[in-house]
Amino acid sequence: MGLVVDAQKYVQELLARPRPGEKDFLAFYEHRIGLICKDPRLFLIPIDDHMVHRGDGVFETIKFKNRKVYLLKEHLERLKRSAKSIYLTPPCTWEKIYELVLDVCRAAEVKDGLISLYLGRGPGGFSPDIRECPVSSLYIVVRKYPYKKVEFWEKGVTAFKCSIPAKQDYLAKIKTVDYLPNVLMKREAILKGYDYPFCFDQHGFLAEGSTENVVIVDQEGRIVVPELRNALTGTTLMRALELVKNEFTFLFRPIREEDIYEAREVILLGTTIDAVSVVRYNDKPIFDVRPGPISRRIRELLLQDQEDYGMPF
Repeated sequence: MGLVVDAQKYVQELLARPRPGEKDFLAFYEHRIGLICKDPRLFLIPIDDHMVHRGDGVFETIKFKNRKVYLLKEHLERLKRSAKSIYLTPPCTWEKIYELVLDVCRAAEVKDGLISLYLGRGPGGFSPDIRECPVSSLYIVVRKYPYKKVEFWEKGVTAFKCSIPAKQDYLAKIKTVDYLPNVLMKREAILKGYDYPFCFDQHGFLAEGSTENVVIVDQEGRIVVPELRNALTGTTLMRALELVKNEFTFLFRPIREEDIYEAREVILLGTTIDAVSVVRYNDKPIFDVRPGPISRRIRELLLQDQEDYGMPF
């Protein structure tokens, strides 16, 4: 029975163990404890939190650059919609969550970073019965910003049609922690040597990437956005459309695979990539196989907006 130890010994062993990725974790908060900690070896989620064993939770990934949190209000509004969709109430007010996000960012003591914000059903048991969980859970983590080389945007990226279908429409609109389809999409892209996967719905219409929205620029120079029936409505996407509305025409309509081949530009949009051009799709060139002017302009506007619109802390 040498494996059975008291709490003090267990914590000692926990602190002595290396933590994969610990160099990237800067500060975290768990509402059950009510404190901010900077030692990633203590960053733990109870195994019986229904978010862990049932996928019963929602999340957001938010960035800050130059100590300014970008689209914080918009991300929290989407988190609120996701939580409402699964009948989940946070353990504190939304105003308090807003303040806590900024508190954890300050504690991280870096100018650029990523925020991972999770709301779970909470601990209390291992069945699917939500009555086991008297209080929901809240976790906030700040980690190092995943910088990319400038060549990422200057050269563009590759994409392909993956074998994983788009999510059902009612699930696709919720940013739930159950990201298994997204994980399998990314795995397939890695194994096949592509940068990004695209998934399609049962009617053959483009949905989204594994964690990115996709738009195309048609032969008339219009930005065409999928109808987002089977895709998450991205905060970066919607902000980009707001920023370009006085410069470019955009419309929402279904996009088939042949539309991608005929596009002048194919653009990915997301929190950590801003806007980047897909220059090859299924190994076939997109237009002149170079990042397009609309993609570059969108990113230019987003970068300026991050400075102008970000919430300082």
